[in-house]
Amino acid sequence: MRLVYLGTPAFAVPTLERLVATGHEVLTVVTQPDRPRGRGQEAAAPPVKQAAILLGLPVYQPERIRRPEALERLRSLAPEIMVVAGYGQIIPQAVIDLAPRGIVNVHGSLLPKYRGAAPIQWAIVNGETRTGVTTMQIDAGLDTGDMLLKAETSIEPEEIAIELSARLAQMGAELLIETLEGLARGSIVPAKQDAALATYAPILKKEDGLIDWRQSAEAIHNRARGLQPWPGVYTRFRGHTVQIRKIRVTASPAKLPPGHIVSVKPLYVSCGVGTIELLEVQPEGRKRMSAADFANGQRLNENDILGELSN
Repeated sequence: MRLVYLGTPAFAVPTLERLVATGHEVLTVVTQPDRPRGRGQEAAAPPVKQAAILLGLPVYQPERIRRPEALERLRSLAPEIMVVAGYGQIIPQAVIDLAPRGIVNVHGSLLPKYRGAAPIQWAIVNGETRTGVTTMQIDAGLDTGDMLLKAETSIEPEEIAIELSARLAQMGAELLIETLEGLARGSIVPAKQDAALATYAPILKKEDGLIDWRQSAEAIHNRARGLQPWPGVYTRFRGHTVQIRKIRVTASPAKLPPGHIVSVKPLYVSCGVGTIELLEVQPEGRKRMSAADFANGQRLNENDILGELSN
């Protein structure tokens, strides 16, 4: 098919690569503008742009896809269909109407669960044990369009968001190719989403990573897995932020109020239910270190308290 591809993050790269490998004609790749990143705040190309350049594809980076000049640029290409995977902007109806076959989206959840910007992360945070990818027909709502195909997988107990995202990206690439083939044959029957079953996966914020030690050890562990690599999880200690880089749930019950250090070696912290062992941390302004080095450097004692909990 003659198509325009819209995508930005690493999740969208395998789908683009599979489109090219299977012989689809990618007229142009639309992605977000280069953004400042890192300590030097130098402009960095998004992963999809980097992949497109390696594949020899033209790249278009409008600041806003809804602007008239962007609309005219896309109309001039006369695509048969468009494909979206994690583009990062709401697609207006004027763009949806450009291609005769509309726009197909590769979404990282089993819709209607986890509509929104961060479905993979919130599925882990919420303790889901299964997830998947869905191809859907884009409409003017937020991930509300008709579903086309789905593929399901388990979430492993220690799997973190970046690992799950990589797996789902590969699944999504294969599912998208299967979807395009089915649409060409006319063998796919679109299915309406049940809005009553929908959940929302909002864009991640830094404050989502703040640990509430009143939660269960399992819930804190899920949050730590789901919010990697960003924003990560963190706590407050002696007036400073401490990033919690690696943890595990222990078999020990909570013997003290939430946030209290139960033991120093190993470094156990009491939760609302159960106990967490801290394995690696990163104090504010310091490098990542083992929990043992942190305990020694801070001269931790049992009954020291992590977190600044409100009543």
